[in-house]
Amino acid sequence: MANTKQKLFQKRRLRVRNKIKKTANGRPRLSVHRSNKNISVQLIDDANGVTLASASTLEKDFGLAGTNNKDAATKIGAAIAERAKAAGIEECYFDRGGFIFHGKVKALADAAREGGLKF
Repeated sequence: MANTKQKLFQKRRLRVRNKIKKTANGRPRLSVHRSNKNISVQLIDDANGVTLASASTLEKDFGLAGTNNKDAATKIGAAIAERAKAAGIEECYFDRGGFIFHGKVKALADAAREGGLKF
């Protein structure tokens, strides 16, 4: 049985998520979702099932709706770092989902690190 792109994506996503769950120790998870048109990120407290902070290109504050490029990812990464500091969060785990860590996902992570988040 051949693996389709969706199956491979799901395998990567579950592998990353399970590894994070084993080592979380109460730290929140920085979850990234990237579509063809937008990119969004959330800080999630898995113990309580609560979203602590989020940022997306769909927000009107950014004016980036429909733009999914490295510049937009950098702005979103900086915004989530700022919102995490406001929520009192300094450390988290980076959950790239099934997305490969390069390009937009890497730009978002680098901007969040420069903003003060540690992961």
